[in-house]
Amino acid sequence: MKWLNPITSSFMMQRKIEAVFTFKERQMIAYEWFSYDEISKEMALAVVAAEDQNFPKHFGFDFEQIQKAIEKSNQGIRLRGASTITQQVAKNLFLWEGRSFIRKGFEAYFTLLIELLWSKERILEVYLNIIEMGDMIFGVGAASQIYFKKLPDKITRNQAALIAATIPNPKQFAVRHPSGYILRRQSWILSQMSLLGGISYLKNL
Repeated sequence: MKWLNPITSSFMMQRKIEAVFTFKERQMIAYEWFSYDEISKEMALAVVAAEDQNFPKHFGFDFEQIQKAIEKSNQGIRLRGASTITQQVAKNLFLWEGRSFIRKGFEAYFTLLIELLWSKERILEVYLNIIEMGDMIFGVGAASQIYFKKLPDKITRNQAALIAATIPNPKQFAVRHPSGYILRRQSWILSQMSLLGGISYLKNL
């Protein structure tokens, strides 16, 4: 998959099976592949700002964020995990949902392989195409057309930040009717995009 684009992912197949067995109204997966050059760099920056600000610098694992997560956990503060974009690609593409040590072990294995064999640009390209961005909606190619009626290279900075704001829980958080929490998260992502220096932050991937 360093060169071949995935036609599906483990998470897509899981969502499809789940939809069939729960008789969901929407049972078709929305997914369309677009190359990195066909995707707005504002969208690429938005997911980095939202999910993994050290993405260009680490080798699959952000130990600084892991340490912070451990410290917060020891203080009794519940927070999201410290998974990097590479770890999320490994999980979404090859594995299953859950928090078992077995799955985490496989995730670490695939994360190392991906970092060894793929470029950072390829990792981000795959992430932008396979990550869930709405209920049964995978990748920015499908999300941009469903939500904004435009191709992904036309996504604006604000739209990119809004999509990125929903990634932690795409089945619950909505792009079309964002809650106050999502709007606040969108604002935070926009500020982080500026602090990172804009799309030039990604020029050396």
